[in-house]
Amino acid sequence: MIRLAGEDRITDCATACALGLFDGVHRGHGRIIGKAVEKAAQNGWAAAVFCFRTDTVTSKGHDERIEMLVTDEIKAEKIQALGIDYLYSPEFKEMKNMPPEYFVRDVLKGAMNCSYAVCGPDFTFGRGAVGKAEDLVRLGKKYGIETEVASQLMYNGRPISSTDIRSLIRQGDVGTAAQMLGYDFGYRLEVEHGTETGRKWDFPTVNQRIPKGLVLPRFGVYCSAVDIGGRLYGGVTNIGIKPTVQVNTAPLAETYILGYEGDLYGKTLGLSLLKFVRPERRFQSVEELRAEIAKNTRFAEEYFKQNKLDKFFRKERYNE
Repeated sequence: MIRLAGEDRITDCATACALGLFDGVHRGHGRIIGKAVEKAAQNGWAAAVFCFRTDTVTSKGHDERIEMLVTDEIKAEKIQALGIDYLYSPEFKEMKNMPPEYFVRDVLKGAMNCSYAVCGPDFTFGRGAVGKAEDLVRLGKKYGIETEVASQLMYNGRPISSTDIRSLIRQGDVGTAAQMLGYDFGYRLEVEHGTETGRKWDFPTVNQRIPKGLVLPRFGVYCSAVDIGGRLYGGVTNIGIKPTVQVNTAPLAETYILGYEGDLYGKTLGLSLLKFVRPERRFQSVEELRAEIAKNTRFAEEYFKQNKLDKFFRKERYNE
C-alpha cells in the first residue's frame, strides 16, 4: 500500500475511493472500503482510502481529541489488509478549513484521481463539517465522480458505529464490541518493568502502559489473549491503577499469561480482551488480593476450556 502525503498525486490510474474517518476499521467501515475495492477491480482501477489521522481529529464542537479505538499505525494495517492500494491520511488541521467543493476538486479529483467515491450516510467534509453525503453526490457529478452513499450496517437492530463501540468498551462489554468491530478489542504495546510483586506471589505478570488518547475499557479483570511472536496464549488481565498495592501510575494492562515462561521486557505484544470478569477493587490485604488472583486464574482456565481455544484465538472470528 502506498501512503500519500503533501503534494503527492496519483497520475497513472483512476481510483475508487472510500471516504471516512474509519476509526477502528469496524465491520461497517469494512463494508464501505470493500465497495471501493470491488469497484476498482471491476474497472481495472486502484483502490484508495481517504481518512484523517485519528489522533489529530477533534470531536465536533470541541477542542478535545476523540479517544481512538486503535492507533493510526494499526488502522493503516487493517485498511491495507482489506485490499487498498493507496492511503491518503493527512492531519485534520491540514484540511479543516477547506471548503467542501475545494476538497472534491483538489483532493478527490486533483490528488487522488478519483472516478468513484463511496461513503457512509453520516459522512461530513469541508470547513465546519458543512458538507454532507448528499453534497458529495452533487459535487461528484460536477467533477465527474460517480458517488455512492452506502447504507449503515446493523447489528442486532442497532447501527454499527465507533461511538457505540467506544461506549461498550467503557462499560466492559468487550464481547458485543468485538461483534461490531469484527475482531477482539485490545492493544499492541511494549512490555515495561513493573514492581514484580506478582512474581513474588507466583503469578508473574507483564505490564503494558496504556497511552493517553486510546479508549480505556472499564477498569477490572478480563480473560484475554496475548500474541507473542505470532503465537496466542490465554491470559488474565487487570486494567486499572493497582489500588491495593498503592502504586501511583497511569492506567496499566497487567497480564498473567497462562502457560508461558520467559523474559518479555521490552518486547511489543498484542493483547486482546475477551470477557469481563469483575470490576477493579481495593482489597483489605495483599493475601486477599493474592487469593483473588488465583480465583480469577481458575475462572479464566475454565472459560478457555469451555469455549475451546481454537474458537477464541482465530485472528478473525466474525463475519458480516
